[in-house]
Amino acid sequence: MSDAIPPQPSVGRRPVGATETVRAQRRWWDAEAAGYRTEHGSFLGDERADSDLVWGPEGWREADAHLLGDVAGLRVLEIGAGAAQCARWLAARGAAVVATDLSLGMLAEGAALEDARGLRTPLLQCDARVLPFAAAAFDLVVTSYGALPFVADADRVLAEAARVLRPHGRFVASVPHPLRWALPDVPGPEGLTVRHSYFDRRPYVETDDDGTVRYAEHHRTVGDWVRLARAAGFVVEDLAEPEWQAGDAVWGGWSRLRGELVPGTLVLVLRRATAAAGA
Repeated sequence: MSDAIPPQPSVGRRPVGATETVRAQRRWWDAEAAGYRTEHGSFLGDERADSDLVWGPEGWREADAHLLGDVAGLRVLEIGAGAAQCARWLAARGAAVVATDLSLGMLAEGAALEDARGLRTPLLQCDARVLPFAAAAFDLVVTSYGALPFVADADRVLAEAARVLRPHGRFVASVPHPLRWALPDVPGPEGLTVRHSYFDRRPYVETDDDGTVRYAEHHRTVGDWVRLARAAGFVVEDLAEPEWQAGDAVWGGWSRLRGELVPGTLVLVLRRATAAAGA
């Protein structure tokens, strides 16, 4: 057995295209799936029979937020579902749900959890930028930190969400709050000093020695999200910014210290206009 330290990726901010981003994300989340659920599964509701719908590391849960309203009888699509915790929570409340994710590894984690409990939520591997569903197939599309921050072309994800929604259907999506882009991703006091320009839209990129992109996360300002949503044919109903409710939990750069001072999550509450853009 070798004691050699695995090579560490180079980290920086630079442009990365859509295809390269998708390829990197699929590899990254496939490799991280089991470890991610081991580390965060309890927070996301894996210990509950019906899982949970948590909008972000602040611990703001849909049971308290009431952003979706009564979902009983609705046709619901979850994109960027990971292990499908949100989908299971919605299904337990009477929704007909399909959960999708780019990563087969993440979906396999969800399937293993469902097998252990005798559940059967439909799980489908697909790219949120190219959804394999008919137009107007769903009443509601949801995602909690899924897809949108991890694509170079978020406009395509928004356009696809609008396409598969019936007129006046809703898309509710949480993303890392754009303000956090200006701060170091550190939970302690050093993470409260502005180090980066909020207006620098180059993605955060981790690259292997051979130049292969290992991971990429893309930044948009609050205004960017509003303009992208409107261009896709959505009406912006609300921009929710959850306050810290997770006690002394720490998740990456999120902590009580930071969460009680600055927002870490932005929830886009959107409604599709009578016709989607380009329809």
